[in-house]
Amino acid sequence: MEEIEIYLDAAREMMEKAVVHTKAELAKIRAGKAMPSMLDGLRVEYYGNPTPVSQVASVSTPDARTIFIKPWEKAMVGEIEKAIINSDLGLNPQNDGENIILNIPQLTEERRGQLAKQAKAATEDGKISIRNARKEANDELKKLLKDGVSEDAIKGAEEEVQELTDKFVKKMDELYEHKEKEIMTV
Repeated sequence: MEEIEIYLDAAREMMEKAVVHTKAELAKIRAGKAMPSMLDGLRVEYYGNPTPVSQVASVSTPDARTIFIKPWEKAMVGEIEKAIINSDLGLNPQNDGENIILNIPQLTEERRGQLAKQAKAATEDGKISIRNARKEANDELKKLLKDGVSEDAIKGAEEEVQELTDKFVKKMDELYEHKEKEIMTV
């Protein structure tokens, strides 16, 4: 049935988006080493518009413990520094007037545990999105029963939706395991 395939494709697409979103959320959680992606959620005022740091400066990591930010306009140094201080990154920027240097401190065991919990929460949110996609797909499939689609076809489609759900939940678990290992590695 063509209608069933449409709902299955929509569910698959929503589940894939949940995985992509969760990957992005996990990338923001720092694992003890400097990564330019740590600043992805950071926005600075640039001519009245909130703009990502990566669009007003070059961000690099000269070593595993340092992030080097070189603004393209000297006037942006203060704005970027202020955004870092006001963010939840917990980092103290060093400003030499032209560049900003962020030294990433070694994570304590307690902080590693907090970050692992944060990663777990992000993956749980992703799993909830996947289950919501499953529920929506199953609700739409049940509506097809009223339109005269056979019960066997609907049952088969619901089983396919469950297989998709299991596959994507497994992906989420793998993402979490990888991130937890990254966080807990000293």
